Amino acid sequence: MSPTTDDRETVRRARARLDEWVFEARDRAYAELFEGTDAAVSDAELRLLDRIDSDLTRRGEPGLWGVDEYGLVEGGVFDAGEPRVVCTYHPEIPYEGYRGEESLDEPTREQLNDALWEYCERVAALLQSEVDAFVDEPTEE
Repeated sequence: MSPTTDDRETVRRARARLDEWVFEARDRAYAELFEGTDAAVSDAELRLLDRIDSDLTRRGEPGLWGVDEYGLVEGGVFDAGEPRVVCTYHPEIPYEGYRGEESLDEPTREQLNDALWEYCERVAALLQSEVDAFVDEPTEE
């Protein structure tokens, strides 16, 4: 079933607000996953992620923070009926350049990449909550 004109308009209006929602969702997800006593990584690992982010950006590559990307698709794509948020780019520590004695071992790289993936998925879930609330708001006519 194809989306109605109203469905397309709702998605268009929500997409116009998505960037605004992303900043707040990133802040919340970061606080939930990387701050406090039950953080997903240790303070030392968080500092390591920050150093890797800085190194990547100095080399002209995408860093780790603030490069995750999200899209909004019409609900019919996933048979959900409502617009859905998807993470279209999950940053990760590259395989090359972060290995060896002076860098990361593979289990550490995988563990940190898992934490970054979890962060992006949490951002997407928070964005989905914003989109759901937006869709449920009455529109002004």
